Amino acid sequence: MQQASHPTVILGGGFAGLFTALHLSHQNYSHPIILIEQRDRFSFKPLLYELLSGELYSEQVYPRYKELLAGSRVTFVQDTVKSIHLHKSKVTVASGKVFDYSNLVLALGGKTTYFNTPGAAEYTMPFTNGSEAIALRKHLRHRLHLALQTQDLERRRSLLTVAIIGAGPAGIELACTLADLLPIWYDELGGDAAEIRVVLVNRSREILKGDVNSNLRCIAQRALKRRVIPVDFVFDAAVTKIQADGMEYIQHNQTRVLQAGTIAWTAGTAPNPLLKELPIPEERRDKRGRLVVTPTLQLPDFPEVFVAGDCATDSDNPQPPTAQVAYQQGIAIARNLESLSENKPTVPVQIHLRGTLMKLGLNEGVANLFNKVQIKGQPGHLLREATYLELLPTPGRNFKVTTEWLTDKLFHRHRPFSHMQLGQTPWLYGVATVAAGMILATPLVWRAAQPTQFQQTLSWTGVPTLLNWLAPPPSR
Repeated sequence: MQQASHPTVILGGGFAGLFTALHLSHQNYSHPIILIEQRDRFSFKPLLYELLSGELYSEQVYPRYKELLAGSRVTFVQDTVKSIHLHKSKVTVASGKVFDYSNLVLALGGKTTYFNTPGAAEYTMPFTNGSEAIALRKHLRHRLHLALQTQDLERRRSLLTVAIIGAGPAGIELACTLADLLPIWYDELGGDAAEIRVVLVNRSREILKGDVNSNLRCIAQRALKRRVIPVDFVFDAAVTKIQADGMEYIQHNQTRVLQAGTIAWTAGTAPNPLLKELPIPEERRDKRGRLVVTPTLQLPDFPEVFVAGDCATDSDNPQPPTAQVAYQQGIAIARNLESLSENKPTVPVQIHLRGTLMKLGLNEGVANLFNKVQIKGQPGHLLREATYLELLPTPGRNFKVTTEWLTDKLFHRHRPFSHMQLGQTPWLYGVATVAAGMILATPLVWRAAQPTQFQQTLSWTGVPTLLNWLAPPPSR
């Protein structure tokens, strides 16, 4: 029997954790809700590239938790989880506070892993949250300014070279963004944009290997070559050492050196280290250390504990580590928590994948709808941004941010384009862009503005509603 005096504690404020908390609050859940997260801001990870480039504002995709949770029944605790006592149903945080719980949600996310590569943690820049995106932007701008001030050709070439390690979705999206963005920034400073070099470094010859986006490989390869500055490839490269001014790697049994003023790391993540300390046997963990859960996302030996996102794995129903999966897991966990509070049985989680979205440069993207229809180029970019903006955590933010986005698109405000790139776009294509934006975003804004239960339900379920309108899944 659950203790009504004890709250439901949610560890981690990412997609799964935040949406579990918001949905519980929205449904008037009977238990107190506590969300513990070490950062003060929520990072909307799919749109970090827009935060880096300035296509979207910081407050749009990097909002404070206190703002997002204002008016809800969720108590936000900014602190670092130090230990989890499953047998005692307690959580201890860095400040020394101890939280007893009736139910626990483990949604701690992952940590950047450097595979024990010497120098990687010290000299590379990860790209997993808003603060890292802002830090990378400042670093890149500083490198451009330094390059303008140096007369040494080799030194300038190094400062203007960006190496991105890892050719998964994050590496490809970052490479495409920077290959469009850096020439614009450098051109505006008075530099020669042709000196910019963006290099994508990967251990194998295949990009998007083993990823849910692997069927977009050809589209991504073409996009990488069609940027303002075409992206260079260094494949079959095993990185062995990172230094302040470059990296060493082995390629075809030869040790090589790449001089680079910036090295971004997108080569992988590992589950949160706290999972290793839990009293879970090895046979109930996967090779990466994630916890094996039941179809209801509960721990077999601790049914009061739910696990989601990068912390969980279901061998019978594996899911990719994407935003739409985490959203749906959060909502499903909230519903099962409600069922437990009403002494009803929990139900298996059903994840419905609507397709994938990728950013392939400034004002370019691809929307792969249900792995059947691919919308590329500028329409794909508009569809991607509009879909993600509809998934922002609260209805008020959906309407505010979406209308700001549409205004910016229609009137070309707050865009990182210069005369160099605009000159490459025919005026007719610009008109088509505005028309596409109106077609895609007008129904989105209209529905977001309607004070109806339909709109509230869509906003809180986290389902990619725009994709549903364009290509609804077959009825079951």
